[in-house]
Amino acid sequence: MGNSAPLPAFGALAGLKVIDLSRVLGGPYCGQILADHGAHVIKVEPPAGDETRAWGPPFADDGTAAYYNGLNRNKRDIVIDLSKPEGREIVLKMLTDADVLLENFKIGTLERWGIGHDQTLRERFPRLIHCRVSGFGADGPLGGAPGYDAVAQALGGLMSVNGTPDTGALRVGVPVVDIATGLSAVIGVLLAVIERQHSGRGQFVEATLYDTAVSLLHPQSANWLQSGQTPTLSGNAHSNIVPYDKFPTQTCEVFLGIGNNGQWNKLCEFLGRPELAKEPRFATNADRLRHRDALRALLEEHLLKVDGEWLCQELLAAGIPAGAVRTVPQVLTAPHTQHRDMVVQVEGMSGIGIPVKLSRTPGRAHSAPPRFGQHTRELLLEHGYGVATIDALIARGTVQQAVA
Repeated sequence: MGNSAPLPAFGALAGLKVIDLSRVLGGPYCGQILADHGAHVIKVEPPAGDETRAWGPPFADDGTAAYYNGLNRNKRDIVIDLSKPEGREIVLKMLTDADVLLENFKIGTLERWGIGHDQTLRERFPRLIHCRVSGFGADGPLGGAPGYDAVAQALGGLMSVNGTPDTGALRVGVPVVDIATGLSAVIGVLLAVIERQHSGRGQFVEATLYDTAVSLLHPQSANWLQSGQTPTLSGNAHSNIVPYDKFPTQTCEVFLGIGNNGQWNKLCEFLGRPELAKEPRFATNADRLRHRDALRALLEEHLLKVDGEWLCQELLAAGIPAGAVRTVPQVLTAPHTQHRDMVVQVEGMSGIGIPVKLSRTPGRAHSAPPRFGQHTRELLLEHGYGVATIDALIARGTVQQAVA
């Protein structure tokens, strides 16, 4: 693993050096997860910057959008113009002892610059793991096409199963494909790191928005492959499980997730209607699925008389999955969110915590998202550039540093 990181060693990935050339969401999210667990991640931005710096409001005090800040903590930042040969040489020098190259350039860009994987990187850096995040991959009918989350949700089928007959197909309210692709990229990088321990060789890792979107279609995809029946819009209801849906109560909306007959029996007892569990229409999940409308009407009649928050607390205590439908502020200030360290403070900036907890080598948020070009000069010094050379690179516009 790379050994040039000046950061304190911590986490499961301590010593792993990552050159992150990616922008926007999937790639940077992958890089942040690696950095959260101790990797030394160097974010390389173009002179125009990562466009998400301007994706606001809201903006932080320094004018950086919250969108960018949510994806780039724990990294160091250098600004390099890769359209210039001497800019590409800087990156190649940084890759000398790097373990991972992460990028999401338009397909063919690295090749046009003469630094494509098969063209240059594989032979020059045989231990390098090159991870590319793209919309559709390099080949096939959609190969090389630009990809955005919502487009992948549409083409990948997610919109077709999200929404109701009244609303029509809807985009999922968070960029779920981008986020899941970032997670897929992390998995791919870690798989390649483990394999390299045996072979001593790096490899090319690819995670695409399209493949990820298709992989998220379960169980609708499995249902269609088995039955040949096209899934339909079902709103909050589950295609295979009843009751697994959102219901109104006297005070708020709640979601009941009844996954087996034992939970169904408990729910009926809790609601004071134990006879429902034995009624032939509702005895098994298959029965409940066939009579979902009648069952929903019976449940709504009772639930509209009770306090939703109280109900969910009681149901959870009884081992029945249930939850009030919360807003984002309610979630981020909830006692359990705080208990799980899922909101963290670093250098005066709030962010979402680390969802994967390791007992011996926990990750941590140790530094705020970097300012544009914040570490340009120090990173160049660490990679062997002299002060005069750095000044000349800045003067020529090959690199940029943060304005004090």
